[in-house]
Amino acid sequence: MRLALYQPDIPQNTGAMLRLAACFGLAVDVIEPCGFVFDDKRLRRVGMDYLGHVEMKRHSSWSAYLAWRQAQAEGRLILLSTGGGLPYAEAAYGPADSLLVGRESAGVPDEVRNAADLAVRIPMRPGLRSLNVAMAAAIVAGEAMRQVGYPNT
Repeated sequence: MRLALYQPDIPQNTGAMLRLAACFGLAVDVIEPCGFVFDDKRLRRVGMDYLGHVEMKRHSSWSAYLAWRQAQAEGRLILLSTGGGLPYAEAAYGPADSLLVGRESAGVPDEVRNAADLAVRIPMRPGLRSLNVAMAAAIVAGEAMRQVGYPNT
């Protein structure tokens, strides 16, 4: 299973998701451009010494990521979105799926949304906009990993 970060723009959230990925054994795809210098000290502060335990691939653009995914021909691309049609806990996840999170400031554009095989949402109280992207990634990744049996832990 993989965690894909679409143009992340807050280094602390990116560091937290890299730490999550290290602990769960998730590979990470960083789809650039990022909204910060990727080796930013804040990224390392949150990621701590976990960053060395993450299999990470950086992609120069959305199109480069899509080309790489097509060559891999594995799993579905599952978007975490407040506009997702299915509650995350009702989705069935597979070990080759990629969980995609959008930018903290803007989510994902329609081009990215339309490329997803499935969009899931985390049910929330009415009138509240969204969770922190790192928290959302942890919630959905936890359920996905539970379903596939925590294969890398």
